[in-house]
Order: sequence, then C-alpha cells, then structure tokens
Amino acid sequence: MMRRNLLFYPEEQSPMNKIPTSAAVLCAFLSAGAQAADLTVSAAASLGNAFKEIAAQYGQKNPHVKIRLNTAGSGVLLQQMVRGAPVDVVAFADQETMRQALAKNAVDAKTHKTFALNSLVVAAPANSPHTLGRLNGLASPAFGRIALGNPNGVPAGRYAKAALEKAGVWTAVQPKAVITQNVRQSLDYIARGEVDAGFVYRTDALLMKNKVKILHTVATTEPVRYPIAVAAQSKNKAEAQRFADYVLSAHGQNVLAKYGFRKP
Repeated sequence: MMRRNLLFYPEEQSPMNKIPTSAAVLCAFLSAGAQAADLTVSAAASLGNAFKEIAAQYGQKNPHVKIRLNTAGSGVLLQQMVRGAPVDVVAFADQETMRQALAKNAVDAKTHKTFALNSLVVAAPANSPHTLGRLNGLASPAFGRIALGNPNGVPAGRYAKAALEKAGVWTAVQPKAVITQNVRQSLDYIARGEVDAGFVYRTDALLMKNKVKILHTVATTEPVRYPIAVAAQSKNKAEAQRFADYVLSAHGQNVLAKYGFRKP
C-alpha cells in the first residue's frame, strides 16, 4: 500500500470537488489504512542499534508500515506505557520489568516471549591500567568512580547490585557509584574516561571496543534475558504481533547475533 501526500486547496479549487463521492471515500479509507499500519516500538536502550536495523528491514519488506522506535531504560519504558504513551510493541532488558508490566496489565500476556540473551560486564576506558580478576576488586581504592544504572529501574543496575551483594561488596561500592538513567549513559561515561569502570552489557562494550575494554564478565544471579510483547493498548495488534514474530524469526535473530546477542 503506497502512501499519498494530501494537498490542501481552497474549497472552490479542490480537485476533490470533481471526484465522485465513492472515490473520495476510498481515498479517505486508504489514508486511514496507512495510519493504522503505523507502529511504535519501545525497546531497552541496549537494543537501540539492533532494533534500528531490524525495523529498517521490516519496513523494506512491509512498505505500508511506518515504525517509530523509542529507546530508553526498561523502567522508563514501563512508566511511559502505564501513563498512556502510545506503544504497540515493547522489548525489555529483563524479566522483572516484564513481570511488572504483566502485573499492571500493560502487555498482552499470551504474546510474551524471550527473544535474546546477553551478558553483564565490567568495562573500563580503553587506556585504563586496571585489571579485575574478581568482582570484589571493585572495592579497591584504585576504582574511584563506577558507572551503574539505577537499580530501581535499569535492569543492568539491578543485575549489578544483585551480583555485588552476592560478592559481599555492595556496601563498599555503592558510595562510588555514578548512577545513570540507562546502560548507554554508563557506556558513554566509560568511553569518555569520566569513570574508572562501569557496568554495561557485553553488546554495548562491543559497540565501542576502540574506546572501552572489558575487565570482567559478571556472574549474574539470573540470566540476562530480553522479553518482547504486544502492548495491551495497541490499536494494531495484528501488525504488532507480526513485528514481534519478525524479531524472533531467522531474519531478526541474525541481526541480533550481528550485535552480539545470543539466541534464547
């Protein structure tokens, strides 16, 4: 279905005055149909690059669909949904946020699926002299500032806090934490050398491997799983489901693998 640009004329000059009523109705129907195919996809910040490419591919195969990609921390995405922001598909960076979305009836439960896996790492600026054999090494004075996503709404921060608590060093590391709004902000701080280290996903570190280096892969208390679902408020659930299915398809999985994500 091709989009048509609508031109506006003074009433006496309008070409629509010369078109039969049935044709005018058809034009209105086509325009409404194009709008109905628009999708808003909200994705965790760490999915930004991969989902941008997936959305572009999907758009090429389905030219009648216009995808608006919205990326942020998973907790922010959930709050946007709950407050009524238009969303058709949502992809979070952890199961906990999806559980909260399900509890609030913000997503269609039967559409919920895990589509990717990731790993949490401690990264440092590429020119950093530091090494890190174990997680409790972050308690050392050598690490003065540590970027950490807000554990109350950022999955990477939640994973990090749980791992630090298990290692017995959360109390020592917390005062050093530079709290960020999402994992990409943590990555930015590391790349610019504004912190000594930070918690990001392996996929994030790989995006900037010329500016950051991985010091340690964190043994998280639960696997880093990414779930996707159709939003309960979606006005185009059929198309939203087709997009979610595309993410889970071989095409979508190949793009995710390109950016370092693993199959569930």
